[in-house]
Amino acid sequence: MVPISRVVVVSDDAAWQSDVLEGLDEAASRLPNSLGMVFVGANSAEATMTLIARDGEIQIVLIDNRLAEEQSAAAAVALANRINAFRPELSLYVMLVDADEKAVIEALASHAVDGYFYRDELDSHGWFRILVAELAEKSATPFYDALKHYVNMAKDSWHTPGHAGGDSLKASPWVGDFYEFVGENMLRADLSVSVPMLDSLLHPTGVIADAQALAAKAFGAQQTFFATNGTSTANKVICQTLLTPGDTVLLDRNCHKSVHHGVILSGARPIYLDSSVNRRYGLFGPVAKAKLFDAIDQHPEARVLILTSCTYDGLRYDLVPIIEHAHLHNIKVVVDEAWYGFARFHPAFRPTALESGADYVTQSTHKILSAFSQASMVHVNDPAFDAHLFRENFNMHTSTSPQYGLIASLDVARKQAVMEGYRLLDRTLKLAEELRDKINATGAFRVLELTDLLSEEVREDGIQLDPTKLTVDISASGFSADELQRELFEHFNIQVEKSTFSTLTLLLTLGTTRSKVSRLHDAMLRLAKQQRPPRQPGRLPEIPHFTQLACLPRDAFYEAGESLPLLDDEGRPNPALLGRVSCDQIVPYPPGIPVLVPGQIIDDAIITYLHRLLKAQKGVDIHGLIEKDAEYLLRVLRDEELATLPARHFGD
Repeated sequence: MVPISRVVVVSDDAAWQSDVLEGLDEAASRLPNSLGMVFVGANSAEATMTLIARDGEIQIVLIDNRLAEEQSAAAAVALANRINAFRPELSLYVMLVDADEKAVIEALASHAVDGYFYRDELDSHGWFRILVAELAEKSATPFYDALKHYVNMAKDSWHTPGHAGGDSLKASPWVGDFYEFVGENMLRADLSVSVPMLDSLLHPTGVIADAQALAAKAFGAQQTFFATNGTSTANKVICQTLLTPGDTVLLDRNCHKSVHHGVILSGARPIYLDSSVNRRYGLFGPVAKAKLFDAIDQHPEARVLILTSCTYDGLRYDLVPIIEHAHLHNIKVVVDEAWYGFARFHPAFRPTALESGADYVTQSTHKILSAFSQASMVHVNDPAFDAHLFRENFNMHTSTSPQYGLIASLDVARKQAVMEGYRLLDRTLKLAEELRDKINATGAFRVLELTDLLSEEVREDGIQLDPTKLTVDISASGFSADELQRELFEHFNIQVEKSTFSTLTLLLTLGTTRSKVSRLHDAMLRLAKQQRPPRQPGRLPEIPHFTQLACLPRDAFYEAGESLPLLDDEGRPNPALLGRVSCDQIVPYPPGIPVLVPGQIIDDAIITYLHRLLKAQKGVDIHGLIEKDAEYLLRVLRDEELATLPARHFGD
């Protein structure tokens, strides 16, 4: 299948534009054109902006520097900057009259312009070849191409992995079906570091380095690193790179558990910031802006601020003022953008965390673009980035036998985002709006809007909602969340993302189609027609506020401790736990917020909360508790262990 790659020639000089279009069309008919370049004209800046907003197949824009000649280069510069701000993935070329104009444009728009032609040297074939090369470079997948080439070379395997390209599987009467299920190419591409031409993820200098450089350009980073252990590992690597034992870190208590693990590994001293809470729906949102500013001001010694944007439910911070305030205090900002890595490729989702000034951003490319599960990226824009230290920490966590299919999928996902991300995301936005209207029309289900999701304390914080994440209020339907998920799965072949006691979350992606939207709507309409009486609204017990640290999380975690029952012999909260210090991270799912972290002092509210969850909420898993002989135990520090730990100030 040959793609369509539209090139827009912008000029209000109709005669010159006609000659250029005619010459480029003639070159396209005579020269190899495997990327499907076709050429269209626009006669003004506004016409150009309308065209690139409407047409996701536009890849390159050529701007006549004589556009609106009375303004000289100003009009061309303004248009180049507008296009770059709207769709930064587009390649821009400017048609010059003389070399002096180039200096002006370089001074005002060098970040936006990819190249120059001299308008009076109408070299159609030469220009066409350069534009083909531009597209070829942008759409290259250096690692995937090398992997595919190596597989096609059909080398005999005398190295790991042991299945030897699938040869151990395909003739087996016991596991031959796995060979058929997975496929020959997938198994042949499962190689090892014994193949030098495929580079090394631990020390890339070849095709992996080239693929990462293309990703950095695509996502607007100084440097990008591929991670094959998921964003969980990426978060830990950054924590260990930026923090040393005793360093202060500010973090959202609702951040991913990998960040809490990173705090343990680094030996940092965390200042936990309570998230905003929508108690009606059991949803946790961003930390209030006032609380963030106050924490930054009160902790000038802090090294790092870690935020999650957007949240699982699609809520994203107004990052620019927060990052600016942190930077005024020399605090590095890390943003976990696991659920928002597509945002660079459509203006409806921007600015991204990098565009807002973040120093480090982690993204789960597998969650929201077309990469395989576990495939993630780390983007770096820190002017003081210590590449050697980062690499040492990265290699500490990265397997010496990475799965090459994951790396290839990152390469391919980046290419797709750059070449057709705008078109696909535009379709996804339209489908999200269509699905929202259809669900609301059922009468039994309602998609929550931003105002429904926000708690009172963050309503004025400039928080926005990712419209591709639909949170559906099911409380009027008569179904519990568990019942509804079971009905959708068993009777309509539909699997949803997650639920709370009164909501379902639907995740729309590049792979969402109108057929899927139609099937989901049909299912929800049929369920709504059952007209069940509304259920009594349920709610999770309110999570206790953070208490206090008695020691560094790392110190508590690495002590042996002792295990005490959560409940006493009569099934009530065990008073022996009061005032003790937790060794482990205790996380109820949902909501996924640690009620205890290592080093935290246990109080009555915490024990009561856990007791209520175990007693009343069958759908809640509590990670971190020890389950033994039908009894739940909590690992806590012995008094003598706590007495030996370094004396520090943990009053916050």
